[in-house]
Amino acid sequence: MVTTFKIAVLGAQGVGKSAIVRQFMYNEFSETCVPTKSRRVFLPAVVMNGHVHELQIMDFPPISSFPVNTLQEWADSCCRGLRSAHAYILVYDICCFDSFEYIKTIRQQILETRVIGTSETPIIIVGNKRDLQRGRVIPRWNVSHLVKKTWKCGYIECSAKYNWHILLLFSELLKSVGCARCKHVHAAIRFQGALRRNRCSIM
Repeated sequence: MVTTFKIAVLGAQGVGKSAIVRQFMYNEFSETCVPTKSRRVFLPAVVMNGHVHELQIMDFPPISSFPVNTLQEWADSCCRGLRSAHAYILVYDICCFDSFEYIKTIRQQILETRVIGTSETPIIIVGNKRDLQRGRVIPRWNVSHLVKKTWKCGYIECSAKYNWHILLLFSELLKSVGCARCKHVHAAIRFQGALRRNRCSIM
């Protein structure tokens, strides 16, 4: 049986949300930054270890606040599908402190408004633009410790430009939403390696 996982990608303007999604979907990157104006939905199917997993990846423009109820969610076309997501990817730019403050606020709003099932809804914090490491504004250890120990969320740093840790991000996501074949310690490594060896593909 094929299971569909709904994934919401959120973050401030210019952090590389769309770049991450496009790198995962199409293995491409553009130096031109085109602001996301409306919600974009991608529907890839990932084959891993002989099992098909359908994803509904929703790339959202920056939102002023997380919708507090279904009425508010559907009143704004940019927010549709947010509250029913199975997992959240919150992206920030490691060179921009304000972008980290943005996801910090959004995460708190998710916890406060998604009362039912919130504890089972995975949130992964993603520090993008690792290729610009020298311009980092917050030490990696500080962020990692805060996210993992205090927030109890997953944390990954990646580079959409160089396709570094993009596959790792989505393999960790599948593991976090309960993929039956992804619960082993080294599942992320196998997933990434499988795609390179053509045993795991995006259809």
